[in-house]
Amino acid sequence: MRFAEALARDGFGAIAEFKRHSPSAGDIRRDGDVTQIARAYEAAGARAMSVLVDERFAGSWDDLRVARAATDLPLLAKGFFSTPADLETARDTGADAVLLLLRDLDDTTADALLRVARTLGLDTLVEAHDAAELSRAVALDAPVVGINARDLATFRIDRAAQLELLAAAPRDRTIVAESGIETRAQAALAELSGAHAVLVGSTLMRAADPGAKLRDLLARPLVKVCGLTRQHDVDAAVEAGADLVGFILADESPRRADALLDVPDSVLRVAVFVGETDDTDADLVQFYGREDGHRSRDAVLLRRGERVGTVVDLPWEQGDPSHVERARSTAGRVMLAGGLGPENVAEAIECVRPWAVDSARSTEESPGIKDHDSLRAWVEAAR
Repeated sequence: MRFAEALARDGFGAIAEFKRHSPSAGDIRRDGDVTQIARAYEAAGARAMSVLVDERFAGSWDDLRVARAATDLPLLAKGFFSTPADLETARDTGADAVLLLLRDLDDTTADALLRVARTLGLDTLVEAHDAAELSRAVALDAPVVGINARDLATFRIDRAAQLELLAAAPRDRTIVAESGIETRAQAALAELSGAHAVLVGSTLMRAADPGAKLRDLLARPLVKVCGLTRQHDVDAAVEAGADLVGFILADESPRRADALLDVPDSVLRVAVFVGETDDTDADLVQFYGREDGHRSRDAVLLRRGERVGTVVDLPWEQGDPSHVERARSTAGRVMLAGGLGPENVAEAIECVRPWAVDSARSTEESPGIKDHDSLRAWVEAAR
């Protein structure tokens, strides 16, 4: 399968990178075994593999040759390419695609290299890191566009700026979020912002088992702990491994939180509203309407006002045998909620294959007050 075709497949995927060294972070895995890691990435479900061939990253064309012999994954040659000869070398060494950095290329050169790549049978990943470069990539009609969170001049990561660019990217292109992805919640937020895939290098190469780390980044469902009202309960949820933490901001709820509490950027905050929403800096909004004076059964998930999923709620196989089929038949991303706990969440996941699972009651000793043992049991069972 070609590089661009692999990334455009349904669902969310990853380009897994082989990188020995970083100019900003130093040695990462200088003695890494290309064959072993390439096979681990393929087994873990990577859509493609990126190989650094530039000596500034302790890379070489030999690494690409070894990767080509080890895996059937589409291979992206990653370096600072500026001439047709660079692209010819990439093709001859086994690459399926090449990276073109708009930071280093004017439009005339970039356009010429895109044409050469097509002639050589190579796909391209055209990389932008700001709004001007994204506009250039679109004008160049680049079919696959990478949005890099790292400014290569300063090496600074700005994930917030990356997310804004992902949201602004045209939907008729294949969009890749590059750099700054360390957790599956961060990968999921890139997905919800418009990315079809993430390119992950340092996070995987630093892991004791790169394949297992890749599998974890792509694993679904995400796990949400809701009804949080106290900071030390939030901290316990994060420590237990929750991907999302929910704060109910509806007046009538016994689990109402006064405000969103602090979380690290490795976890997503979800603001839960009923009837009407309010301004919030939460990563997601979980919005329930009102029906006959009561909260609606299901909710919509919103990212910056745009619908990105559905919460199928109340209850899980309690007095409603249609619940499974209702959840299965819901299009798009599904967060499953209502009556879920450690004792039944595995069965629910097996039946529905949801994007996320949500629980409040099973993790608490009283409304809004968490029991940390129950909280850990919920996250462990759901993951």
